[in-house]
Amino acid sequence: MCAPSLVSSRQWRMRGRSRSEEDAKAVAATDERLRADIDEILPGVIADRRHLHEHPELGFQEIETSRFVADRLRALGVEDLRTGIAQTGITALIHGTAPRAPGQRPQVVLVRADMDALPIQEENEVEYRSRTPGVMHACGHDAHTAMLLAVTRMLQERRDQFSGTVKVLFQPAEEGPGGALPMIEAGVLEDPQVDVALGMHIDQNQPLGIVAVRPGPAMAASDRFNVVIHGKGGHGARPHQTIDPIAVGAQIVVALQTAVSRETDPTAQAVVTVGAFNAGKANNVIPDTAELRGTVRSFDPELRKQLATRVEALVRGIATAMRAEVDFEYRFGYPTTVNNPELADVVREVAAEVVGPENVVTPGLRMGAEDMSYFLERVPGCFFFVGSRNPEKGFVWGHHHPRFDFDEEALGVGIETMVRSVMRVARG
Repeated sequence: MCAPSLVSSRQWRMRGRSRSEEDAKAVAATDERLRADIDEILPGVIADRRHLHEHPELGFQEIETSRFVADRLRALGVEDLRTGIAQTGITALIHGTAPRAPGQRPQVVLVRADMDALPIQEENEVEYRSRTPGVMHACGHDAHTAMLLAVTRMLQERRDQFSGTVKVLFQPAEEGPGGALPMIEAGVLEDPQVDVALGMHIDQNQPLGIVAVRPGPAMAASDRFNVVIHGKGGHGARPHQTIDPIAVGAQIVVALQTAVSRETDPTAQAVVTVGAFNAGKANNVIPDTAELRGTVRSFDPELRKQLATRVEALVRGIATAMRAEVDFEYRFGYPTTVNNPELADVVREVAAEVVGPENVVTPGLRMGAEDMSYFLERVPGCFFFVGSRNPEKGFVWGHHHPRFDFDEEALGVGIETMVRSVMRVARG
């Protein structure tokens, strides 16, 4: 599929008409007003995003970010504003006022954005660069927060166009250790009971103007393991008098790859990565210990359990065979992000109207993980991606890179796609 032309937000969003002429006439005024309103507020959305980018905060430390969001929500006149959930999380309600059919239960739609930044020193030379040393919005959560504030405003002004209730949710700590589950445990899916959950993510892997939606499994489960190998140190010239933990660790690193290459169905998707191998400080000294840290990514729940078992067995077996001892820790992390197929179809249909059907794609499975998965485990929903890459403007650096930045024209796409998706679901 060809990438879309990198033109202005309004131009390519105007391409999105895929309805019949009769249907188009019936909704044209509403669509045009929404687009015009988003275009009007977009400079303010960009200003919000840049303010958040300048003042990043790590997970569960989003004190000022949370205060900023709460102040904005109060000004918008939302109902039942709740703060301090799972430390810094926020929810608020927007009640639709459109009439509904007799006996019809109004849908409660949760819309989620994450607020936290990463422990990265920013290398961009822009006027809105991070003012906090060693902390940076390098994944787009500043955009997600700014977009959800704009979505809240658009929905608050259009309460007469849907009959359900929208619960906006601003979540801490997506980058770790995870804020979604603590918010769920605090009751955010209740009072009122949530029926559907929607979320979106800026996507530097997709060009500006693309919306990516995948039904079913979309992002991997993410687990971690830590290994400390206890050997016997000594002189590098006399290795026979030692139990070399570095040699043991090297064998473990190589053998772990067989958990996927030789023990996993080739048609399944899985990754085992050792991301840290720390041992020793001198050229001629064999240390007493070595440490390995790694991650395991998968999609199938049974394969996930199998890999956990096999990783531990390989680590312990090799260490024992080489006369070393190990401390082993395996921690299950975020589950697989699974989109409800029917709701993915709704988002896809809306996105086709926003950017044109030729610019809506089904991405491949992603080995990255998201704690939006916890919401989607409990209620049906959809998590979709909004393309933000624009080489012509130099926006080419990927997520979690010190030079990550994106084309802010993508904000308008995300806002319109989300507003229209929410209204379509909340109408019942």
